Amino acid sequence: MRCPFCAHLEDRVVDSRESREGDSIRRRRECLKCERRFTSYERIDEIPYMVVKKDGRREPFDRQKIMSGLLKACEKRPISPSKLEAIANAIEKFVQESRDRERSTEKIGELIMRKLKDIDKVAYVRFASVYLEFKDVSEFMNELKALVKTRRQ
Repeated sequence: MRCPFCAHLEDRVVDSRESREGDSIRRRRECLKCERRFTSYERIDEIPYMVVKKDGRREPFDRQKIMSGLLKACEKRPISPSKLEAIANAIEKFVQESRDRERSTEKIGELIMRKLKDIDKVAYVRFASVYLEFKDVSEFMNELKALVKTRRQ
């Protein structure tokens, strides 16, 4: 924090309090050079992380949607909840690391499929069948054949 009086960059916090509304933190600071006191206010960044849908619409990232899709794909499969949490954490981190604060659902879906493919092939196929929107059975069969082919290698 730059001192508003002498422009020195070092200070110490004398007092911190939450605002009455609870949306910011008020900090009393003392400049280490000129010893004058000043107040700063810190506010949490409220711009949500967004996902860009296939049709171009944007909506806020919802971790619960990721977990819901994973739970459906992994239903009745021997996959621990901690593995699903780890996948959801990785997806959330991927979205948060975006410089533009947004990621396409295409990239998110591909990442989920890669992670599921590593831990359970059936869950992968279930997720892929919904996510990839196969137009007919032959597309679905081609994906299954490719999966079986990589398994044999």
